[in-house]
Amino acid sequence: MRASIASSGTQSVYRFRAKLWRWSAGKTAWYFITLPAKVSREVRLVDAGPRRTGFGSLRVEVTLGSSTWQTSIFPSAPLKAYLLPVKAQVRKKEGLLEGRQMNVQLVVRRGG
Repeated sequence: MRASIASSGTQSVYRFRAKLWRWSAGKTAWYFITLPAKVSREVRLVDAGPRRTGFGSLRVEVTLGSSTWQTSIFPSAPLKAYLLPVKAQVRKKEGLLEGRQMNVQLVVRRGG
């Protein structure tokens, strides 16, 4: 699946495939999806603007499989992309494994 982008005056909808990966620090592990370069660039140019909060994060709605939830994406300077954290509850429900490609839908709402 190639990244697709649909924008209106009130929201942007991004659809793409990406791998789940793990970041570890001691006994703690976090799981992320790196947004593709095209999607990250579009988010930065169209959606981020002045609405960003701490660490440059941006509130989004994400759908993976049958799971939809609200979270934030945040920029990674070393990767030059946005990162999407994937919580354990979603990984377990959807049977997501590190290194596997998955279809992602990400919605950024503007205004209101």
